[in-house]
Amino acid sequence: MITLGVEEEYLLLDEASGYPAAAADEVCAAAGLQPALASAEVQHELLLTQLEVATPVCETLDELGGNLLRLRHALGEAAGQAGYLLAATAAAPFRHEGPAAITDTPRYRGLYEDAPQLVDEQLINGMHVHVGIPDRATGVAVLNRLRRWLPVLVALSGNSPFWNGGDTGFASWRTVVFGRWPVSGPPPAFADASDYDRRVRGLVTGGAIRDVHQVYWQARLSERYRTIEVRAADVQLRVEEAVMLAGLIRGLTQTAIWRYEADAPEPEPLPEIAAAAGWHAARYGLDGSLIGSEGKPIAARDAARALVRHVLPALAQYGDANQVAALVEHTLRVGNGSQRQRKAVADAGPLGLVRFIASETTKNLENR
Repeated sequence: MITLGVEEEYLLLDEASGYPAAAADEVCAAAGLQPALASAEVQHELLLTQLEVATPVCETLDELGGNLLRLRHALGEAAGQAGYLLAATAAAPFRHEGPAAITDTPRYRGLYEDAPQLVDEQLINGMHVHVGIPDRATGVAVLNRLRRWLPVLVALSGNSPFWNGGDTGFASWRTVVFGRWPVSGPPPAFADASDYDRRVRGLVTGGAIRDVHQVYWQARLSERYRTIEVRAADVQLRVEEAVMLAGLIRGLTQTAIWRYEADAPEPEPLPEIAAAAGWHAARYGLDGSLIGSEGKPIAARDAARALVRHVLPALAQYGDANQVAALVEHTLRVGNGSQRQRKAVADAGPLGLVRFIASETTKNLENR
């Protein structure tokens, strides 16, 4: 059984204006009174307008979904008690100009010193999926085999179309904003675990980044846990979408382990193709085509279904095949978060969008 866990980042929004509110301390104090929350499950993020939750280690998707729903409900209740909305959107639809309020820690002060403008604009939220691995050598083999599927995960998860009160034209504006840090985007291919460690050490000793935790690749080895950490996805509007992505990522991991053990050949996208494919997926999401690992266009819907077929034996092993396949088809039918956010604006205007995001964030799971 490959275990998994998820970290989700959320915005705190002012209910009347929809603007980010620097209320993390206040909401954390209210969250401390919530019996459904353990103290280690809620953490501060870079900005005081954000909070992060981390699930326990889970074995099943039902367990994962139940924990995410529990955390969102409890934190949403705490935010409401303090007078704010909890918002699972991957970019702030509106924001104040000027310096952001950062969480006062040495690490975050250092980041602000290095890149003040980037930190001021870091009003973005991701979903990080941790999947257990037996060792770092296997983890690197998994990373190499995940690379060609990262744009499909970006396209499926796009949930950040609005910024500064306007439509960016992107499905995942978060991907673009986060890609401005020095070590970000798709990871390179590695020869083995020692090659991975040598190259990461080189980034630190060369001064490109302060420490190994600033390796912001879309997939990396965790330095804290025996996991790979896939960071390509926007935070999702709804819990079941997060469950879908976690199931796909565990399926990709198990499939990669099987192929690694069988010494099966793996298509390896060229670095320039991988970078372009990631940008293209962030721009268009599920609308139109993606760039395949060989540089050829492929319809986004076909790419999503190809991903499901690729991981279907692994999904079946964990009893996840029907659930994940149905969630992917539902997403293709009703749209990812960016498509549904745009519909909310068309239907109810900017403040209707804020209410829609807050409602979706804590909505109960649906049976498909």
